[in-house]
Amino acid sequence: MSQPLDTLWYTRCPVPTGLGIAVQKGWLEEALAAQGTAIRSLREADDQAVRESHFDHSLQNSVRHGGSIPALWARASGRETRLIGLSWADEAQLILTLPGSGIRSVKDLKGRAFGLPDWNHAQIDFTRAQAIRGLENALRLEGLEVADVERVDYRQDGTFSDEPAPSRNGVGTFGGRRRGHNPELVGLLRGEVDAIFLKGAHAVQLAQQFGLHTVIDTGAHPDPLVRSNNGTPRTLTVDLNLLERHYDTAVGILGAVLRAEEWAWGHPDETRRYLARETNSSEFWVTQAYGEDAHLRLRTELDERAIAALQDFTDFLHRWGFLPRTFAVADWLDPRPLETLRQEAARRAS
Repeated sequence: MSQPLDTLWYTRCPVPTGLGIAVQKGWLEEALAAQGTAIRSLREADDQAVRESHFDHSLQNSVRHGGSIPALWARASGRETRLIGLSWADEAQLILTLPGSGIRSVKDLKGRAFGLPDWNHAQIDFTRAQAIRGLENALRLEGLEVADVERVDYRQDGTFSDEPAPSRNGVGTFGGRRRGHNPELVGLLRGEVDAIFLKGAHAVQLAQQFGLHTVIDTGAHPDPLVRSNNGTPRTLTVDLNLLERHYDTAVGILGAVLRAEEWAWGHPDETRRYLARETNSSEFWVTQAYGEDAHLRLRTELDERAIAALQDFTDFLHRWGFLPRTFAVADWLDPRPLETLRQEAARRAS
């Protein structure tokens, strides 16, 4: 039996998600207020231990929608979480070089220096993991491996949750780069390395701003496993206590997400404005990074393609030492909230 919940902690990454739009439009708050539940932003909390739950999902009665690496790491590390939805919004995933580098294609990366972020105090360095994933996927298209390039680490102290996320127009954002600091980009511009990996709206903006050459955009490749990375697919997870003791809250969360996504399908211009706020970018760069049909890509489901891609990515993270163990994604997911909503929709339609 579902019990009332006083407070739900929510968090999402600064990327296109149904949860982000549901928060901005007040629909998450509205859905849970009917159950007597208040909502609080985890990323804007004063307590760093609370903010760190964005990555390790240690806070009870919380929901997270965003990049899959922290969610996978938390699960592999023993956190009792459940996957209740997957969304797949393809995004730019760029390997970038300077125009004069002589690197015109992926095969030209062989023997060259590749800059990688290295957050040595973070519980899980998702920036490094996603960069290696993009690099490996690109190299393998030409029969190469990561060992064929020289890896140059750019060490960063601290963690991703050292400071509360600033609120922008009432939306708490979190970019993983404090004050926009990006040392591997600086290293590229200084000529210390030959190539780097960047993704999302800021990647396409920085590429144009500095006149960088895009060697490949793996986010545009026809094979979904090549496109699979931290944001493809994105995970919607809750802790087991929330799911088992406050089931109605879990259903309410997913209902608000699906409501926001369905609204987005019919409101492309307004959706781009919401996504610009979510990504701390502009509508132009949102379109460049996520496509003219970005509003149609907001779909949270549990489809087989996304599950297979997430399993492949999980195995990759374990192979590279980012996860302490691998596991079966199919055993992690819980389809009950989605099935409940579908049954309710069918009853309303009959």
